[in-house]
Amino acid sequence: MKNVNFNRKFKKQERHKKIIRKFKRIDNGLPRLIVTKTNAHIFAQIVDDTKSITLVSSSSLQLKLKNGNVANSKKVGEDIAKKATAKKIKAINFDCGGSKYNGRISALADAARQSGLKF
Repeated sequence: MKNVNFNRKFKKQERHKKIIRKFKRIDNGLPRLIVTKTNAHIFAQIVDDTKSITLVSSSSLQLKLKNGNVANSKKVGEDIAKKATAKKIKAINFDCGGSKYNGRISALADAARQSGLKF
């Protein structure tokens, strides 16, 4: 049981660094949808890296949802897509924050795609 949590945290940080390097290499000027999850909630925000500002944000806390399950992740994905289209943001880069792309993360991404975002 040595360093289990340290290794898990380190692997997540390394995955996130790898994603950020890829976006810097592409440099297509699109804003980035950053998804962060905890055991209880899920957060999503669209950030413009050139100006270093948050354009749109949504979370299960803002929507007053009780827990961060898959159904609530879909609601957050739909909400972030509606807010983004209201600000005339159609295409984005998807950054899962080092988390693996399954479960709540993929549910949020699929709901955002179905609501009109392209990535």
